[in-house]
Amino acid sequence: MQKKYAILIFSKPPIPGLVKTRLTVERGGGFTQEQAAQFFKRSLWDVTELAMWCMDDLEALNREEREADPSAPERRYDLFISTTPEKNVALMKETIEEIGQWPREIHYMYDRGATFDDHFDMAFKEIFDQGYEAIVSIGADIPTLPRAHVTQAFQWLIYFAEVLGQPGFVQAPCQECGTSLVGFNFDTPINHQGIYYNMTGRPALDGYVEKLVEEGIPNAYLAPVADVDEVEDLAHCLSCARALRTASEYQTGIYVPKRVLQWADFLGLKPHAAPNENHDPRQYLDDEEDGADAFAHEPEETEGHLR
Repeated sequence: MQKKYAILIFSKPPIPGLVKTRLTVERGGGFTQEQAAQFFKRSLWDVTELAMWCMDDLEALNREEREADPSAPERRYDLFISTTPEKNVALMKETIEEIGQWPREIHYMYDRGATFDDHFDMAFKEIFDQGYEAIVSIGADIPTLPRAHVTQAFQWLIYFAEVLGQPGFVQAPCQECGTSLVGFNFDTPINHQGIYYNMTGRPALDGYVEKLVEEGIPNAYLAPVADVDEVEDLAHCLSCARALRTASEYQTGIYVPKRVLQWADFLGLKPHAAPNENHDPRQYLDDEEDGADAFAHEPEETEGHLR
């Protein structure tokens, strides 16, 4: 018996002025529209390669599973890249194949609808209608997404369906109360309506949680992974990517987004933090006489993003 699973990448074509506009000078960033599009193109290539590696990892795990239990199903993993509108499918295919032949087939499709929620639902439905058991969706602007996240996402969905006997859901947040990874089984009673297009200010992450609680859906939570929208996000991404590159000499099982790093190294980009002139008065911790008074003050009110 064979079961099919899908990795889904949502992506616009990397057209200057269409993608990563918040990185551009016009929107308060420091890059030209062409440079922002170049970053996004390289991120798309890296995320596509990451997906290829993850499918290799998952199929290797399935071989081990079947060696231990010959009755276990053969699990096949396929990659879908969805863009919009339909006329951009050819451009997306041309962009992906610009760097040569990929080791696995890529299925191209286009999503549509009045809102991003509709686009999400339409893409998921079209893939599920082809007989896929579960879908894990990832963004094209998350080049530091861990390989293990994708592997664990499918493992959780298989566990929910085959061990618990209930379809489930898995997600990893991004840095702004949104999501960087979302996945669920074909019969999970959930959709994306009201998640990304809502008029109340409720974050996407909270929207999914509300649906999960309301329907009693088994779910798994993976560690947050930042996407790249603002210049600060890009700085964080580059710091993490360079740390991954250094660690890869000793640590197995990680993916290094080398194309994004090549772009950043070519431009000479280096993350910068303002000098920290604050000091930590640790002497008070060692001075019992002064220590009691040092912390005897009322907490100050602070500004934050919660309300």
